[in-house]
Amino acid sequence: MHQKIWAASALLPEGWAKGVEITLDNRGNISQVTPGVSYSKGDRTGTLIPGIPNVHSHAHQRAMTGLGERAGQTADGAKDSFWTWRKVMYHYLERIQPKHLFHISAQLYLEMLKAGYTSVGEFQYLHHDFHGQAYGDRAEMSLQCMNAAAAVGLGFTALPVLYRYGGFGEAEPIDAQRRFLNDSDDFVEIVNSLQNASRTDDNTSVGIAPHSLRAISQPLLQDVIDSCGDELAAIHLHIAEQTKEVDDCLAWSQQRPLEWLFDHFDVDHNWCLIHATHMTSEETVSMANSGCVAGLCPTTEANLGDGFFNAIEYFDSSGRWAIGSDSHISIDPVEELRWLEYGQRLLTRNRNLLVSKETANTGRNLLDGALAGGAQACGRKIGRISPGYRADLVVLDDQHPRLYGRTQDDLIDSWIFSGNENLVSDVYVGGKKVIDQGHHIHEETIARKFRNTLDDLAD
Repeated sequence: MHQKIWAASALLPEGWAKGVEITLDNRGNISQVTPGVSYSKGDRTGTLIPGIPNVHSHAHQRAMTGLGERAGQTADGAKDSFWTWRKVMYHYLERIQPKHLFHISAQLYLEMLKAGYTSVGEFQYLHHDFHGQAYGDRAEMSLQCMNAAAAVGLGFTALPVLYRYGGFGEAEPIDAQRRFLNDSDDFVEIVNSLQNASRTDDNTSVGIAPHSLRAISQPLLQDVIDSCGDELAAIHLHIAEQTKEVDDCLAWSQQRPLEWLFDHFDVDHNWCLIHATHMTSEETVSMANSGCVAGLCPTTEANLGDGFFNAIEYFDSSGRWAIGSDSHISIDPVEELRWLEYGQRLLTRNRNLLVSKETANTGRNLLDGALAGGAQACGRKIGRISPGYRADLVVLDDQHPRLYGRTQDDLIDSWIFSGNENLVSDVYVGGKKVIDQGHHIHEETIARKFRNTLDDLAD
């Protein structure tokens, strides 16, 4: 017998509907959606929306959140920046081994589920052991993340990171990067291992993530893309995050990062460009027209002092975008969406800027963009309550004082733009209820093992 979920109100591709019965097949996909019916059987819910994809995660950084906030100048007198924070991060991750990464990832992914994320793109570059030697399975660390996602029930797009150089122009890597490095053949072996591990899991897909232009070369990345073939779910790349990166790219190539990338690769809907903070107007329009996704992480971009994405111009050009929690300073889609809009308000001193012709409700427009762009960037059929799509669903607590009496788009606006309590009640991934009334069945065990892991790393 196929599972059924009934919602008093649900956000469908064509808009809000009342009395929606959703029928699932035995693989956790939606087989039928019937609005306008009374409850008859199955799970009975209130306000139902599609689960939100998180397209950019560095799971290992969950263990060090808050540890980069101690002010101090570098030896040359430079102020704190992304680059000084990176030194702290490099030092911390030297100690992380496979057993640690599994428990760190499990805690992180549990927190994502409870917040309303139902899938993650894991941008994982900690490939080797402390000495820079490969594990028996070169994909060991990415497999730990994949297994942690499966254990807690989160959808997963593996994005092993291609990292070979320490700077533009094939500069030699520094010692702190020894755990990241692979040539083309070794990296393709990692991808193949992950693809083999994911073939029977409907909640999982595999892409690749060239770390940044400073960490790869054109021949290296092209060789990897050609070798991996058409099975890749997506290609993700950090780009133009910091002004120093732009300046270094100009000094090396006489082109800005976006210019260089578009001149050397066919950037299309398969690509997700992370941050893309520092773009000219021409680059912004070109990126929007390419069909790629901008992977935006407002809380991390604020924490690292990156700057503001050209969101208004990008939205006006119908650019596709998605959100990620990146360094996990915050694990909350509400905060990412809220601060995407608030950043533009602070820049322009105006309000309700990231809207569209389809809806004047800012929160609803932000949610729609994050769902569509997130599905594209994860390379999976998610982000819609529609036949053929994965049954990744979120139930909002519409009886909470912050949401009570709100309906449809006003409810979404109130969810995103009022207060900070978690208003996610239940979460389904692939039709399986993984969060029930705000709780996961294994959350106490997961939290205990995470604490033990932090104790181990502190020794």
